[in-house]
Amino acid sequence: MRPLVILVAAATVGALTAPLPARAGEAGGTAAGGGAAAAARAATTDGTARDPAGDPSAAGRTAAGLRGGGRPPSGPCALRTVTRHVSEAARTPRGYARSSGVVRAATFLIDFPDAPARTSARGRYAEFFPAVSDYYRVSSYGRLDYRSTPWPRWIRMSRPYRSYGITRGATFDPNRDDGYYAITREILAAVGSRVDFRRYDLINVVATPEAGPPAVQDVRSVTFAGAATGLTSRNGAPIRNVSFIWSRQTGDSPYRVLNHENAHSFGLPDLYRGDQNRMPRTPVGHWDPMDEDWGPSNDFLAWHKWKLGWLAPSQVHCVSRPGRRMLTLSPTSVPGGPKLAVIPLSPTRAITLEARAPGRLDHAVCRPGVLVTTVASDLPSGGAPVRASDATPGSRGCLTTDPNVSPPLTDAPYRAGQRCTAAGVTVDVLGQDRAGNWRVLVTRRPPADDYA
Repeated sequence: MRPLVILVAAATVGALTAPLPARAGEAGGTAAGGGAAAAARAATTDGTARDPAGDPSAAGRTAAGLRGGGRPPSGPCALRTVTRHVSEAARTPRGYARSSGVVRAATFLIDFPDAPARTSARGRYAEFFPAVSDYYRVSSYGRLDYRSTPWPRWIRMSRPYRSYGITRGATFDPNRDDGYYAITREILAAVGSRVDFRRYDLINVVATPEAGPPAVQDVRSVTFAGAATGLTSRNGAPIRNVSFIWSRQTGDSPYRVLNHENAHSFGLPDLYRGDQNRMPRTPVGHWDPMDEDWGPSNDFLAWHKWKLGWLAPSQVHCVSRPGRRMLTLSPTSVPGGPKLAVIPLSPTRAITLEARAPGRLDHAVCRPGVLVTTVASDLPSGGAPVRASDATPGSRGCLTTDPNVSPPLTDAPYRAGQRCTAAGVTVDVLGQDRAGNWRVLVTRRPPADDYA
């Protein structure tokens, strides 16, 4: 993982860098240094600056050097949208954040009277930035320019942590005086009109890790995406697409919990199954951070890259008709080339093929090959909407030493000479060419009447 770089740039001091007045009884030790100089140091820990005019329009969001060519999925291989919530459908409903171009996040750090922060706000912020921005830039092949602007010091909540009733599954209920509604309302009161929320696509709330149990005991990070939360900022912006980060994750890239949560605001669902007792093995494993975002880094599925607008139409093979087709797939870890093959089975279900190999974001790939998945846009988030086909069923996997990774699916990709057959589709993996691209033969019979 690249080292975090702290930049000092006083020119970026603005809406999110005005010093927060201390309330009566607030410990001064929770602030990030104090004064205008400290605000300037904390303002640009991800090395990004605002557009000079602060223009929230589309024209003001254009970034020089941002790669073009990506667009939302369309055509016969784009799965139908059947819900207003996050799903694997091609079209993400209104209210969610953009997932390509320049995306701006306002990031706040909070602590509690009974759980005061033990590190500086700048130090906690540096656990996530610039790593999150770098990850999205690499994964999107330069099509997503993620810019986070931090509030420069801890915001102390008015009550003890326990009084907010934060548990896994806690709601954002405007009819209650606790939970996420109460926390967000206090943040809005603390920053007042000094933050123009109209300028931001995402809101991040990062709590001190001293609040609540460790992540290995109970994962509480959550995102409220799409629909408005019932809160409005002082300048009239509806508060939506808010991610809350609790505790610290383990592994060599713990910042990816924020990648996972922000991806909900981009329209991606949870891939893991909610009832882990009935399905102890995760359906996708370490092939996408929407299933496993702990431990060594892992990239997004090519299907998700297409959905998020990171692939050009020429990078997607759409196998919508019966017959035989010879296809070439370039590994997702390498920019350029065809990245995804989609075989639609119904308006809401498809088989997908992609090549995975070790790379900057795919540290854990120990068996390179062709990953075969089934995708369902009619299954909910947390209902295993994507499932990987295991080329080596019954094996222990090839990465068995990291406790953050589900080992059985680490050797799921198909290699040369292997065949995968499902729902009238046969995929024969032929091997690699000299450039490292994988060649596959797809044979498709007329689609069946149903899909199992």
